[in-house]
Amino acid sequence: MTKQLPDDVFKELTLLCKEGDALVATSDFEAARGRFVAALRLLPEDHRQWEAATWIYVAIGDTHFRTKNFDKALKCFLNAVQCPQGLGNPYIHLRLGQIYFEQEYFDKAADELTRAYMGAGLKIFMEDDPKYLEFLETRIEI
Repeated sequence: MTKQLPDDVFKELTLLCKEGDALVATSDFEAARGRFVAALRLLPEDHRQWEAATWIYVAIGDTHFRTKNFDKALKCFLNAVQCPQGLGNPYIHLRLGQIYFEQEYFDKAADELTRAYMGAGLKIFMEDDPKYLEFLETRIEI
């Protein structure tokens, strides 16, 4: 059973994330990250037990990924995996694979990219640089 946040917390958290998404759309990743971090801080203690933490960590991680801060992006996506519905989420595994690829941890990259492919098929690779799919094709038969 998933626990629910109090309505006022959920509303504020949602508003902050919508503001963060709007800032991402204008490529203001630093300001967006600030909104997402503020949203994360609204969660009660042991914040990793809340499903909202999963998508907030993904949002923060994406801002780091898009600015090529792969160490911080990795931390965010590893946190997301530990939150509800994080493990097995194809998008989270895609980003982990891409981050490991950029850090030249190719075996880990292949593992995570394979998980993304198994969970969502080819379509999950279509919005990003084709180099990730090209790499995966050298490791598994697609």
